[in-house]
Amino acid sequence: MPSPATRSFDPPAGPLTAVVDGDVTRALGIPYARAERFAPPEPVPATTEPYPATTPAPVAPQRSSPAVDQLLPPMDLQVDEHCQRLSVTVPSDVRPDERLPVMVWIHGGSYVIGGGDLPIHDPRDLVTEQRVVVVTVTYRLGVLGFLGDGETVPANLGLLDLVAALRWVHENIAAFGGDPDTVTVFGQSAGGDATAHLMISEGARGLFRRAIVQSAPLGLSRGRARMTRAVLRAVGTIGPDTPLDEVLDRQVRGERAGGVFGLAGAMPFGTQYGHAPLPAERDTDRAWRAVAPEVDVLIGSGSDETGMYVPMIPGVRTLARWRPARSLLRWLVVRPLSEVVYGRDVRRFAARHRAAGGNAVAYRLLRGATATPTGAVHMSDVPMLLGGREAWVGSRFVPERDWPEVDRRGRALRAVWAEFARTGRVTAADDETIAFDRG
Repeated sequence: MPSPATRSFDPPAGPLTAVVDGDVTRALGIPYARAERFAPPEPVPATTEPYPATTPAPVAPQRSSPAVDQLLPPMDLQVDEHCQRLSVTVPSDVRPDERLPVMVWIHGGSYVIGGGDLPIHDPRDLVTEQRVVVVTVTYRLGVLGFLGDGETVPANLGLLDLVAALRWVHENIAAFGGDPDTVTVFGQSAGGDATAHLMISEGARGLFRRAIVQSAPLGLSRGRARMTRAVLRAVGTIGPDTPLDEVLDRQVRGERAGGVFGLAGAMPFGTQYGHAPLPAERDTDRAWRAVAPEVDVLIGSGSDETGMYVPMIPGVRTLARWRPARSLLRWLVVRPLSEVVYGRDVRRFAARHRAAGGNAVAYRLLRGATATPTGAVHMSDVPMLLGGREAWVGSRFVPERDWPEVDRRGRALRAVWAEFARTGRVTAADDETIAFDRG
């Protein structure tokens, strides 16, 4: 079998060899930082030997999620604790002197699962249709990335990884035909939450011009200190040599301890205010106001976000097979919970941003990629932006019969996202799929 075609790039971080994959070229699994367990990320020294950027980034250590496994196709995950890698996808005909908009994708997964280079995050269609550069980032998760007391173990290590990745992009992306002054960070779910918090992270200011915050559970981000203390006690002390299996077992203990704290317990690991790089919780409003004039924001959620979880609850799943019960569940459970966890804070965030002199567009996803469950549920937007047919068809999200419609709506949504990345404006949309409030 012939070897795949390659192409060389020469960024300041050091020369590398990328893979030519038809109409896109992929520089895969580039180390953007390095860190020992529970240590902040440090820059990777520049090299002179070409780095073979031909293997996707590994994922951070994680347990499988039975709930998510019900919805997504099986994926072969290569795991590595040293997962600080990113991948750059560009049009294959990009010229070195081009300055294309750059879109940096931060994956979701409740800060405990996922990875930047999973097949469902393949940016090929976004890159080829919209002629942008897409960077997908992998970062530390769970106990190893989003738990710490701030004294013996730093908090927010995964967020610090993301700041390091953005710094790498700022310094190196021009060598791939990207414009370091037109960088948009976009992320969904926990990735959207991280995107919003990168706006107020020390060291990230000036590294990106725009932010797209998709289905961020901002309603769960406040008042977490007591729960975090309980999770820390349950996890106990983890040393530098503790085996990964034991680390993940301890993480499960932490998840159980967080589960008694109501809705917040649905995401027991996450950003911690008052620890680098984030301000104290009482200062977050002021911090977001201060950066508002510098960062354009597109922020929104789906109409039925929590509907994704209904089929995962055994008793409710049985009830939901009865059509009148589905409608009742939607109006009495799904819509109110979606508002509390996702929707309400979209409006607050956008209003605060505008009042502070920033440009903010709020959106509401009205239709998703799914046939069952119905409505614009959590993750409905991802098949329309990333992954493509091969990654999604056959999953619970996209039955085979639905792909032509998903593809049609996806082209429209990708055009909107890319236009915002270029200009900070939204001027067109498929009104059946999404509605905008431009303020």
